[in-house]
Amino acid sequence: QLQLRESGGGSVPPGSSLRLSCGASGFTFSSKKYCMSWFRQTPGKEREGIAGITDETTKYAKPVKGRFTISKNNANNTLYLQMIALKPEDTAKYYCAASTSCAMYASESTPPPETVIENWGQGTQVTVSS
Repeated sequence: QLQLRESGGGSVPPGSSLRLSCGASGFTFSSKKYCMSWFRQTPGKEREGIAGITDETTKYAKPVKGRFTISKNNANNTLYLQMIALKPEDTAKYYCAASTSCAMYASESTPPPETVIENWGQGTQVTVSS
């Protein structure tokens, strides 16, 4: 059974950096069956796709482009999100996600929407506040 587990969230002041991790089990990144994303959600709002990755490409949403970096380690089956220059508006619950709709990661200029996601982690909270 495919499982995703995020870690690395916390409360930090504006301008800080954090690195989120997502350990995956039940499948391997090297199989190329799944492509991976990070989403975030604040209360009362829909989940927002902020970064996506395949072996060939990475995609970012405008609010995070230049500040966030998505990466993955196929050897240890872990997805990462390095976040720098954090702002209060980055406060959200962050989710790791997997999709078999890898063609959308290649064809679109932004990360795929939540409608193509088949598997979610439980989320990790990031709070940016002074």
